[in-house]
Amino acid sequence: MTTPPDRTASPDRESPLAQQDDVQDSLREVQALLRRQKRVENLVHRQAHAEHRGQESPRPELIENLVHQQHLSTLQAALDAMHSADIAYVLEALPLEDRLQVWDLVKAERDGDILLEVSDAVRETLIESMAPSELLAAVETLDTDEVADIADDLPENVLADIFRSLPAEEREELRAAMSYDEDAVGALMDFDMMTIRSDITLEVVLRYLRHFDELPDHTDQLFVVSRDEELQGVLPLNLLLLRDPATLVADVMLKETLTLEAGDKAEDAAQAFERYDLVSAAVVNTEGRLVGRVTVNAVLDYIRDHAEAEQLAQAGLAEEEDIFAPVMDSVKNRWSWLALNLVTAFVASRVIGAFEGSIEKLVALAALMPIVAGIGGNSGNQTITMIVRAIALGQIGEESKRRLFRKELKVAVINGLVWGGLLGLVTWWLYTDWKLGLVMTSAMTLNLLLAAAVGVGIPMTMQRLGRDPALGGSVMITAVTDSGGFFIFLGLATVFLL
Repeated sequence: MTTPPDRTASPDRESPLAQQDDVQDSLREVQALLRRQKRVENLVHRQAHAEHRGQESPRPELIENLVHQQHLSTLQAALDAMHSADIAYVLEALPLEDRLQVWDLVKAERDGDILLEVSDAVRETLIESMAPSELLAAVETLDTDEVADIADDLPENVLADIFRSLPAEEREELRAAMSYDEDAVGALMDFDMMTIRSDITLEVVLRYLRHFDELPDHTDQLFVVSRDEELQGVLPLNLLLLRDPATLVADVMLKETLTLEAGDKAEDAAQAFERYDLVSAAVVNTEGRLVGRVTVNAVLDYIRDHAEAEQLAQAGLAEEEDIFAPVMDSVKNRWSWLALNLVTAFVASRVIGAFEGSIEKLVALAALMPIVAGIGGNSGNQTITMIVRAIALGQIGEESKRRLFRKELKVAVINGLVWGGLLGLVTWWLYTDWKLGLVMTSAMTLNLLLAAAVGVGIPMTMQRLGRDPALGGSVMITAVTDSGGFFIFLGLATVFLL
């Protein structure tokens, strides 16, 4: 058994936390430079025009221009020293006017890399500010699979120009990459990989690799293929370096290795990478021919994007939102689920209205009913979060749905009796009415049962309908437990107390 590598940070390598601090420092530096530029330019503008009011002199404009250029040079120097991903982070954190000013200062050869790193919403604002020729030049610096990642955001005329500028082989690769659903392995696929034959020696492989200035990112293994590009196995780099150079590739390559198909679900690939600690994996077509590879960085990007989309879906947001987007764009992104929430809130108010007479006779009901609804909503959100996570991990099969449903109902009963009983005792103590305490316990238990049923049922129904299981879950669970909680509590109180 080999000893695991030492994962402690070396003295000359910054920890992720330190790197995050550096990004924050870079953002603060850019923001400070932008503020200073505006203050100084405004001051110079006022002073120069006050001194030369009424005189025809180019001096005010000259002073302003010199100050402007000086600050731009300082800002550009700061941007040149930053990584593309850090610049993307800074752009996302700036209002639109400042964002476009910083974007204009970025070196043209880095535009493509930064467009890849920024969020979809921010990318749209940057692309809208670029001339077609600038956008074409930026995209031409990217690999084929990277172009496919942002193809949906590119104007049709620019995308057509890109197709015309590509060699025939890369053009077909781009078409293939764009043909896959965003949740398929093909959408994560990278065409930049190293292939070798099985009938050569390791020494020949080493000589072949030395012809390259660098290997593709995240190259941990070479793919062994036949003359028909059929995948035969993989050669890990550690075996290449440690075995006798005179050994044939066929004698040391690994024939049993995990492979993916382009049409597989990206979610399944992500689980495989996590389970088996993969760095890269081959992607083959239905005939077993190697068509690309998936690397760990693409999988991590997918996991992050999927998690962000799930968070947005749970809150009822239609899509990712630029925090500095125009007001109306944000309104349109949020209105649909707010409209649904308005309807459900109106239903809840009508439930309360139906028991106005009961509330008038026993004012304590008005103080106690939000507790029942609030606890039910919290419990339901816990349940729905666990179910959505289990669905995402592929842990729920058809045979386990009923068992899981029964289990959540049992959890709800126990929580209802324990916490509902505690609240019942508190209610009895506050209002010296044991019947009201019993109603409180019963209502809490019944509403937790409702929350558990809905918390399991909503994501499973969404999955059965082919929708995102997390879509609007938080909004719907709150609506059901509010209306249901009010109805159960007030209904029991009306029957047993009045």
